[in-house]
Amino acid sequence: MSGAVPGPPGAAGNGGVPGSAIAAPGSGAPGRAGVSGHIGEEGYRALLDIRARFPGRIAEAAAVRRRRGLLEERDRILVIAADHPARGALGVGDRPMAMESRAGLLDRLTTALARPGVDGLLATPDIVEDLLLLGALEGKLVIGSMNRGGVQGSAFEFDDRFTAYDTASIVRMGLDGGKMLCRIGLDDPVTAATLESCARAITELASHGLVAMIEPFWSRRAGGTVVHDLSAEGVIRSIHVGQGLGATSAHTWLKIPVVDDMERVMRATTLPTLLLGGDPGDAPQRAYTAWREALRLPGVRGLVVGRALLYPSDDDVAAAVDTAVAMLEVA
Repeated sequence: MSGAVPGPPGAAGNGGVPGSAIAAPGSGAPGRAGVSGHIGEEGYRALLDIRARFPGRIAEAAAVRRRRGLLEERDRILVIAADHPARGALGVGDRPMAMESRAGLLDRLTTALARPGVDGLLATPDIVEDLLLLGALEGKLVIGSMNRGGVQGSAFEFDDRFTAYDTASIVRMGLDGGKMLCRIGLDDPVTAATLESCARAITELASHGLVAMIEPFWSRRAGGTVVHDLSAEGVIRSIHVGQGLGATSAHTWLKIPVVDDMERVMRATTLPTLLLGGDPGDAPQRAYTAWREALRLPGVRGLVVGRALLYPSDDDVAAAVDTAVAMLEVA
């Protein structure tokens, strides 16, 4: 398939870019990013060139991507999340623009995805496509983020419209499922439309046998900011609403925060549940301890973590990811 699309000037004979920084579609082998976990300036420039000259390479790479089963070598999985930027949420801890550089984010993502024990990625189309071109998604689970319309800090933040992946594009790109944010604001009437849209997406994904990952929150506005009820009661309420959406829950997975009294929280559902990482701020060890304890509970099937692993306080992405992997192995 790749032979029908010529490489850019100076491309290697395998159809890739100079130095094989980007995988050649159809080659079955990851590019340099998939092997070393770093794209570097050469890889970034090659990506810019491919994006401008050969946009068809994205579909080609998706068509030949090597996939995997959901639960394979172990009962719990680690998925790296990178869908925050699409809502304008770029901050980590006390760094309000931590995620502003796409080159920097891709370098951190490829580092994380290359670590042993990392199972997959949750991201919007732009990031998934960059990583496809970089060959970093071979043999990984890929969950497409669907509703990013509730831009952080906006007057319409509760109106979480489906502005990224839809079910048809998830199927077309050969992804393994879709994820939706479901913030339940009792005082905001647009919540009803969000619930309906999430229910429709769950039904559609299930009809294709794909994972429907829902992230429910019991939420409200406080001083113009959307805040989540992170009490056990608040999370339990959100779980009950979220797991009741759609014509079937056969393929529904929950994505929930780690809060106090997680044993009580987990008794609210029989659905497979992944724990979200959130922003640990300046207390990563406290977050790690909470994850470790929650991972031991029945029904918990792993972690979906983004900022805590991609932007740790010491900037050692590999070490942060390895710490999370170790938790899964002993849970």
